[in-house]
Amino acid sequence: METTIEKVETSSVDIKALNEKIQESSAFLDLLTLEMGKVIIGQKNMVEKLLIGLLSNGHVLLEGVPGLAKTLAIKTLSDAIDGVFSRVQFTPDLLPADIVGTVIYNPKKEEFSVKKGPIFANFLLADEINRSPAKVQSALLEAMQEKQVTIGDTTFELPKPFLVLATQNPIDQEGTYPLPEAQVDRFMLKVVLDYPTKEEEKIIIRNNISAQGFPKVNKILTPHDILKAREVVKEVYMDEKIEQYIVDIVFATRTPKEYGLPEYENLISFGGSPRASINLASAAKAYAFIKRRGYVIPEDVRAICKDVMRHRIGVTYEAEAENITSLDIIDGILNKVIVP
Repeated sequence: METTIEKVETSSVDIKALNEKIQESSAFLDLLTLEMGKVIIGQKNMVEKLLIGLLSNGHVLLEGVPGLAKTLAIKTLSDAIDGVFSRVQFTPDLLPADIVGTVIYNPKKEEFSVKKGPIFANFLLADEINRSPAKVQSALLEAMQEKQVTIGDTTFELPKPFLVLATQNPIDQEGTYPLPEAQVDRFMLKVVLDYPTKEEEKIIIRNNISAQGFPKVNKILTPHDILKAREVVKEVYMDEKIEQYIVDIVFATRTPKEYGLPEYENLISFGGSPRASINLASAAKAYAFIKRRGYVIPEDVRAICKDVMRHRIGVTYEAEAENITSLDIIDGILNKVIVP
C-alpha cells in the first residue's frame, strides 16, 4: 500500500515539474502570436494550427477561397522565426526538377554540378498544390516524409525545421488534379478556412490602405528555438488511457460496427491509417503545450481531431448522396467513443 502511495506522489511531483518546464518553454508563444496578429487579422484557428504543425514536425494543408491570407500567414510565420522561406506556385507545366533541383553540366569545368531547388528551405509554401499533375505532387513525398531529397545519385538532408504548408482552392475544378490519398495522408492537418467577421474585415481594410503602410513583423525567434521547443513538446505526458482513446477513435473509422455505429459501415470507404493515430497523438501534445499544460487531456484530442482526421476518412457514394461528410462521421464517432 505504501509503495502505491509513493508512486502516486512521485508521479504528481513529476507532472508539477513538467508543468513548470512547459510554462517556461512556451512563453515565446504569446510573443509569436502577437507578432502574427499584427498582420493576420482574425483566423485564430489557422494560426493555432500552423503552430501545432510547427511544434510537432507536421505538414499543414490549408483549404479556402482566394484572399483569406493563407499565403500571407505562412510568410508572416517564416518572417517572425527568421527562417528561410520559399514559395512554389504549382502550375500544370511544373516539373519535379523545378521543386527539388537538378544536375547541370558545366562545359568550362567539364563536370556536373547540383543546382538545389526551392525545397531547400525551412518553410516551403506549395501554393495551389492541386494545380499540378501527380508526378509533381509526388516529388514532395520523399521530402515530406524522409526530410531529404535525392538529386541524381546524391541524397541531401533538408534544413531543420522543414515545414511544407500547402494551399488549395476548393472552388475551381477546371485544370486541377485532386491530391491522391497517399499524398493527402502526408499532411498532419487539413485546415479549412472561413471568411473573417465584419469587424475583422474592417481592420483588414484599414491595414491595407493605411498611410503608415502595411504592418511589419519583427524577427523574434530562430529555427534553433523551434527545434528546442519540439523536444519539450515530446516530453508532454500522455496517459495510457489517452492513448487508448486515440486508438479507439481511429479504429472506429475502420470498424464502426464494433463501436456501436453499424450505420457507418456503408458510408466509410476507408478509415484512418496508423499515421492518423501518430499524428493525433503528436498534435494533442502540441495542443497541450500551446495551452501551457504538461499533460494531455481528452479535450486536447477532441479539439484537433477534425483537422487531423477529415482528410483521412474516405466517404462512399452512398454517403455523398445523403450529403454526409467526413466531418459528420467524426462527430458521430466522438459522440459514441467512451471518453476516459
